[in-house]
Amino acid sequence: MSKAVQALLSGMFFTFILDFFLFLGIKENYIDKLEINLYYNILFADNQSLFLFLFFSVLIGYVTLYLNNKISLIVVGALFLLVSATLIPPIGFSVGEAMFMQKNKTIYTQRFSYTGDIYYIGRKEIYIHDYKLDRTLKIEKNKIKELH
Repeated sequence: MSKAVQALLSGMFFTFILDFFLFLGIKENYIDKLEINLYYNILFADNQSLFLFLFFSVLIGYVTLYLNNKISLIVVGALFLLVSATLIPPIGFSVGEAMFMQKNKTIYTQRFSYTGDIYYIGRKEIYIHDYKLDRTLKIEKNKIKELH
C-alpha cells in the first residue's frame, strides 16, 4: 500500500472518531436538552460535510504519517480535547446552537403562522420554539408554505 493511501485511510479513521465525539456532545447537550426526538445516526449522517471530512482526513493523515510521533501526538491529542469538549454541557449546547439554531424566524402553514427560534431542521420536520405559545412545536416540512 502506498504511503499516501495509508495516510488518507488513517486520517479518515481519526477524523471519524473526532466526528463521533463532536456529534455525541451535540446530541447529549443540545438535541436531548431541547427534547428533540432524533436518533444519533440521523444527526450524524445528515450533518456531515464531505469537504470538511476530506480536508481533515488529509490533514490528520499527513500529520500522523509524515511528522514525527511527538508532534502528531500533540496535534491529534489537541484536536481530540477540542472536539470532546462538546461533552461538557454548556460547550455542547453552544456548539449545537451555533450549528442548528436560527433565531427569530417565521413559518407559514396553510392555517397558521409561527414566529420563534428554529431549533433544528430535520429530514421531514422542523422544530421551532414559538414565542407566543412559549413551547416547542414540531411542524412537518410538507405542511410549510413559507419560511422567513
